[in-house]
Amino acid sequence: MPGLPPEMTEISSGLGLFTGPQPRVIILGSFPSVLSLERQEYYGNPRNRFWAVMEEIFSVPASLPYPDRSALLVDRGVALWDVVRSCERPGSADSRIKNPVPNDLAGFFSGHPTLRLVALNGGTAGRLYHRLAEVPGLASVTLPSTSPAYAAMPFEEKVRKWRDGLSVVDSRVEDTWYIRRI
Repeated sequence: MPGLPPEMTEISSGLGLFTGPQPRVIILGSFPSVLSLERQEYYGNPRNRFWAVMEEIFSVPASLPYPDRSALLVDRGVALWDVVRSCERPGSADSRIKNPVPNDLAGFFSGHPTLRLVALNGGTAGRLYHRLAEVPGLASVTLPSTSPAYAAMPFEEKVRKWRDGLSVVDSRVEDTWYIRRI
């Protein structure tokens, strides 16, 4: 925020929950980037590979407008949210998150008995979830970050790890859940 001394940062609030009535998996990020907050879109930075990964796994075209992509993902039984509801963070780097306040994940999980898996997008989301908001009895998996800040892993390997991590749901749910197999 202009006018604040460099050691002070304002408190930012994240994006709202994006879900349908019977989600099977929830994908949790740590906290949205500045660009995602400005656009009011999950994974709104065009360099973030999240939507490209979702296209490979769930056949949700990354080229569609955000409302259409999001609706298709929800139709596939996927919810989107973040571990952190609000925090102090100058810029977009996860390493700069201070004083995180978690979202009410336990409340969401208790109201959605169809949930089978918490998929954590990156190591920071995983650490924050297990430290602040983990819900015992619900399976979780930490997957490689789709952030442009994590470019060390080739895209094809990220897709493989995401597909493998999400496939645990496939054997537990007998209805319309599916992961596109290549």
